[in-house]
Amino acid sequence: MNGGRASRMWGWALAAIAAAMSPTPAHAHLNSTGMGPVYDGVLHFVMSPEDLIPVLALALYAGLRGAGYGRETLFVLPGAWLLGGFIGLAAPATKGSVVLSAIWFLLLGGLLAANARLSLRVTAALAALVGLSHGYVNGSGMGPSMFAGMVVVGLVGAVFVVSALTAAFVVRLRAEWGRIAVRVAGSWIAASGLLLLGWAARAARGG
Repeated sequence: MNGGRASRMWGWALAAIAAAMSPTPAHAHLNSTGMGPVYDGVLHFVMSPEDLIPVLALALYAGLRGAGYGRETLFVLPGAWLLGGFIGLAAPATKGSVVLSAIWFLLLGGLLAANARLSLRVTAALAALVGLSHGYVNGSGMGPSMFAGMVVVGLVGAVFVVSALTAAFVVRLRAEWGRIAVRVAGSWIAASGLLLLGWAARAARGG
């Protein structure tokens, strides 16, 4: 019964996230915390499901595969995100793509749900790709600002903390039902990716 209730909660939560990311005209912006650019970067990350959910999915997957995977992801993902962010700061302004976000949801959620046996090297390469692509979009979407670099640093710090806590939590799971619940979360992430693709296709048709 508890497992069914948890599954329903994940379903409602990720459906809400998918709805929040449904294709609408969007413009890059930062919410100000009033506490400085570093905290603005942290807030931007936790308020951006297109960034937060892939980080959670990747950290859950790494934790499920073991401590070695968790450590590798913990350092590769934020490092690549930082590099991508600073490259993006020097690039023309861009905004994120709903289709690309949906693909990340599908890929990472699917790997997590299947508990796919990727090698450590492939997992590290995947973490680097996630970090570079999301970091680039973050950096290029900030626009001209003398504090943009500090915002990127704050955002990457949040990526590091979320990755560390999430992977460490899963690594310590020993009960089989707990590991199954993690994989169920992956299936809901993948399902929300399908919803996003459907909405993007409908928006493209002008429906």
